[in-house]
Amino acid sequence: MSDHSSSEHSSSLGTYIAVWLALIAGTILTVVAAHINLGPFNAAVALTIATVKALLVALFFMHLRGASEKLLKLVVISTIFFLFILLALSMADYGTRVWS
Repeated sequence: MSDHSSSEHSSSLGTYIAVWLALIAGTILTVVAAHINLGPFNAAVALTIATVKALLVALFFMHLRGASEKLLKLVVISTIFFLFILLALSMADYGTRVWS
């Protein structure tokens, strides 16, 4: 069996607490940004904050930071694939609506 406690791939409790605090700060920043009128940039700011938070979760809590290059490629390709599915279905829904 492989040893999952190697220092190369493990993170300390302090790292997890720091990432958790960063996620809490990102949530607070999202709430504050939602109350500021940025015009057409509200969605862009919210999505940027959400992307940073998702990256933190993927890198530290899903242990992708120390993962092999093949696993990272698989994660990126599958993420892009499902993003395209989401966008295609959303655009199909938008294109077939009757606007009256």
